[in-house]
Amino acid sequence: MVEEMVQLSDDELLRYARQILLDGWDIDAQLRLKSARVVMIGAGGLGCPASETLVRAGLGKIHLIDDDIIEASNLQRQTLFLPEDIGKPKALTAARMLERINPLITARGTVARLREDNAYELLDMATGRPDLLLDCTDNFSTRDIINRISVRYQLPLLSASAIAMQGQIALFEPHLNTGCYHCVFGSVTVDAEADERTCANSGVLASTTAVMGNLQANAALQYLGLTKNPLTNKLLIWDGSQMQQRLMGYRQDAECPVCSSPN
Repeated sequence: MVEEMVQLSDDELLRYARQILLDGWDIDAQLRLKSARVVMIGAGGLGCPASETLVRAGLGKIHLIDDDIIEASNLQRQTLFLPEDIGKPKALTAARMLERINPLITARGTVARLREDNAYELLDMATGRPDLLLDCTDNFSTRDIINRISVRYQLPLLSASAIAMQGQIALFEPHLNTGCYHCVFGSVTVDAEADERTCANSGVLASTTAVMGNLQANAALQYLGLTKNPLTNKLLIWDGSQMQQRLMGYRQDAECPVCSSPN
């Protein structure tokens, strides 16, 4: 990707100067980030902080997909929205705000629900493969669909979840055959009650989505800028009530119906 970029503009060099000064992060890393294209599914509690951090850091292109509208109860944690945005589509409103935050990037919003039968079109696969999928949704069934799309098209998937004062995050690379979301969490039909737990019916502290969204952005920055997966075969579990974080290892399920069988 770096070879396709001529250079960073003077405005970009100024804006990202503190980042470029980091040990291990240089001009090449910034160029890789600038040339990257991310598709984010979900523009709510996780999607807002994750996308804002990525855009502020210099991600070149981001496409937000969400079919929901902004409600008053969203304003507690969905940081890209203001009271006057109530009733507007989340994806379009978030994209506009992201381009206001950083005019040097490109943000696009699509009001739609990602499904297996419309994934090729919504992900713009005809024009090129996204460099990363970000799952910022809030229920198991939707995450299962996104995982199947990730495996089908061999797209890296950075999946995060947040509820109450807890969260989880993992970065799956299906092209490496190291396992997928289904390998870790199994079938959504195993626990229908768990699948029904969302922020809307179980509650969530504002700081939980902020922390998990930024942890997701942190992993994405390393993956896109440094070509490094900091969560290879690891599930990060964060517990805000105890201020604890731990890593749990996983491996590909040899009998996984999603990633261990022909696509």
